[in-house]
Amino acid sequence: MEDKYAKSMMDNLYWWGIPTLFRCENSEAEGNDIALIGVPHSTGNGSTERDQHLGPRALRNVSSVGRRAHLGFGIDPWSSARIVDVGDVAFPKANDNEDCIERITNFYQKIDSNRVRPVSIGGDHSITGGILEGLGCGHLSEGLPISLLHLDAHTDVFTKVDHFLGAKKSAAHWGAYLVDHGKVDPKSSMQVGLRGHPRTLDWLQPSYDYGYNVVTMKEFRAAGLEVICRQIRETLQGKPVYITFDLDCLDPSIAPGVSNIEAGEKGFDIDEAISLLHSVRGLNIIGGDIVCMMPTKDSPNQITALTATSIMFEMISMIAENSALRLKSEAFKDE
Repeated sequence: MEDKYAKSMMDNLYWWGIPTLFRCENSEAEGNDIALIGVPHSTGNGSTERDQHLGPRALRNVSSVGRRAHLGFGIDPWSSARIVDVGDVAFPKANDNEDCIERITNFYQKIDSNRVRPVSIGGDHSITGGILEGLGCGHLSEGLPISLLHLDAHTDVFTKVDHFLGAKKSAAHWGAYLVDHGKVDPKSSMQVGLRGHPRTLDWLQPSYDYGYNVVTMKEFRAAGLEVICRQIRETLQGKPVYITFDLDCLDPSIAPGVSNIEAGEKGFDIDEAISLLHSVRGLNIIGGDIVCMMPTKDSPNQITALTATSIMFEMISMIAENSALRLKSEAFKDE
């Protein structure tokens, strides 16, 4: 289609054409700036219905209606950086969580070796463990452990039992074992929005013991958005930053299709969530993920998938903006 405006009009129709993430070309990661990746894994979270593996397909189906230009940043990320949809991580042993996590790690080690920054859609939250086993102390982080911006209703630092319903590297454990393995630096990481349904009074203690900077939802409401955004930026400044965004940190009114709904306390609204993401704008963001979408629990209008699309777009735009600035800097040095 030669007319770019006609093509744009058609690309906005989610039911037309071959679905890729944001209509990106399906291609290998090598030679590009950003790799969009589906991680259809759901055996790391045995506490709920295991439909999170349907997340990547749901997002591909609706992401074509997502924004193309970022008016706030004044950029078109798709022309500011080389962005491709590299497809999904393959799981021939999908019911074996440990095998799946190993495959995720191997996949992302190859992404890291090409120095391509991944933005991924899961999948349950165990995928973050596999991803960061592959990226931590690697090329993108320049050999350093990764600093997290972790937005979630739950800590995912479960240490009371060494497995979760049989899964060792589960959605509940990754925040602990990544620190044990030296892949994440908890002292320069933030966990924000915690409001999970605690079964014990000491449910936050493992996060404190590991050294994470914790902001519960009640603490967020008391301090205010501006204060917490400033704390995030000060904590992660100068570090290799990875964003992991569990959709259950959002209020169920805008994200009902998640695997662990927390209905007892108001979650983030979309403006708060995006402002928290923007607190790391301009920092060295090496990648990010969006997890725990449950398409079978979503509303008929697919509001959760559309919200996830908006979150993914913000991550992509921040990384694309950094890529464009790096290219300008390199061009200036060559003059």
